[in-house]
Amino acid sequence: MIFEEAARLLAAAGLESPRAEARLLYAHALGTTRDETLLASLKPTQEQAARFAAMIARRAAREPCAYITGAKEFWSMDFQVGPGVLVPRPETETLIEQALKLVAHRVVPLRIADLGTGSGILLIAALKEFINASGVGFESSKESFHWGEQNVARLMPGRAKIRLADWNEAEGPFDLVFSNPPYIPSAEIDSLEPEVSRFEPRAALDGGSDGLGSYRALAGLLPRILKPGGHAILEIGQGQGPAMEPLFRGSGLKLLHIAPDLAGIPRAVILEKA
Repeated sequence: MIFEEAARLLAAAGLESPRAEARLLYAHALGTTRDETLLASLKPTQEQAARFAAMIARRAAREPCAYITGAKEFWSMDFQVGPGVLVPRPETETLIEQALKLVAHRVVPLRIADLGTGSGILLIAALKEFINASGVGFESSKESFHWGEQNVARLMPGRAKIRLADWNEAEGPFDLVFSNPPYIPSAEIDSLEPEVSRFEPRAALDGGSDGLGSYRALAGLLPRILKPGGHAILEIGQGQGPAMEPLFRGSGLKLLHIAPDLAGIPRAVILEKA
């Protein structure tokens, strides 16, 4: 399958950047860089051409590109991902940015938790920045746990561990807690883009009838596992900001502020234990 034909197939499948995605998959199939695929002298072997064709067929079926290549960048690190785990998204980096603003000194020996850790991106990125910290991620899905465990072993050995456990089993006290919980209202999931609705794990998306079920659970859990003066940073979906203050009112947690992502959408809820 030649590159131009692959780009046409992806365009017909409704992808916004068919040539760019075809180029990325072409480079992956050939085991080379994107720039080198532009060389006229580069000729794929029969095996590489077949591999490329299979990748294009999967992407044309709207399978996430990260599942096909097996990797996704987050906080300038490459994470292994695949079916069964949520694909890392750039807006989630907002949580790490806010943690760096909360904790001025990166050498502080923090104890960090990541609730519903998935591929481990938040835990590992935080430990990369806070060099004397240690942490634990809690993940109840066996499929997601597999990816998180692999990433910890490869990127943060000795300083982090992933537990195959519900986050209610978390035992504090923690200085800093992250969570990117499910927050899509149940009835809206099937209307999302096919990459999400057909392929990503529903348990990592489904926030119940109003999308707020996980935050109600966190309002009860976080006061128990945070140290006094400790902080929790939670990702929220578009339009959910106004629900946060009343939801956490009376929990023993103070809502400091809600930070926007790079698109200006309120994304990271910062809470402090009194």
